Amino acid sequence: MKSPKSTFCFKSFDEMKALLRSRSFSFPEIPPLQPGSKPREPGPEEEAAAFEEAMAGVAPLPRQNRVERDLPSRRPEAGLPREEAEPSLQLRDLVRHGVGFEVAATPEYIEGTMYQAPPDIARRLHRGDFSIQAYVNLHRFPVADAKETLERFLKWAVATGKTGILVVHGRGLSSSSEPVLKQKVVEWLTRGPWRKWVMAYATARSCDGGAGATYVLLRRSPVSKRQKKSGR
Repeated sequence: MKSPKSTFCFKSFDEMKALLRSRSFSFPEIPPLQPGSKPREPGPEEEAAAFEEAMAGVAPLPRQNRVERDLPSRRPEAGLPREEAEPSLQLRDLVRHGVGFEVAATPEYIEGTMYQAPPDIARRLHRGDFSIQAYVNLHRFPVADAKETLERFLKWAVATGKTGILVVHGRGLSSSSEPVLKQKVVEWLTRGPWRKWVMAYATARSCDGGAGATYVLLRRSPVSKRQKKSGR
């Protein structure tokens, strides 16, 4: 019985090289770029031909297998019930424009009126009915320096006829207990010698510092002892 012929064939390296050369592909020679020259960009016709060659054999997806969705742009609150959409609108206006936030409704709000001042004048002052003509910034001042600076500012304001002023003192959030400087400013305005010059004070609006600042309405002339006794 003859043994089957082997399916393996052994060839020398020289024979393999000759076989590869006989089956190799020839590529056009590309001349090297000259120094400083740029490669030529393909024109529109060449790009179109390359695209058609790349897309050869590609078939479009059948229409029945497509999923087309048209999602119109809408606001987050659109489609919500009215009772749910209203808080969303209010929050958006508060974040973007500060609309709807009342400093007077917060625990940090302060106001006060002095001798014979109209009862609503402090709220009008907070509302912005009086123009602010000057301001002083005492934020982060030590108490002693803040008092001295406020004294000089008030003397200047009275001497120059300023009636609407703003005192910036900060909210005192870094204090361990209560806002010290804010309380001191109210004390200096209402218990010291300046109380006869002060008609009213109120927490500033958000645009002017909010709870970190106080509007002060000064008189054009101090209240005399006779006016105090007569109630005028």
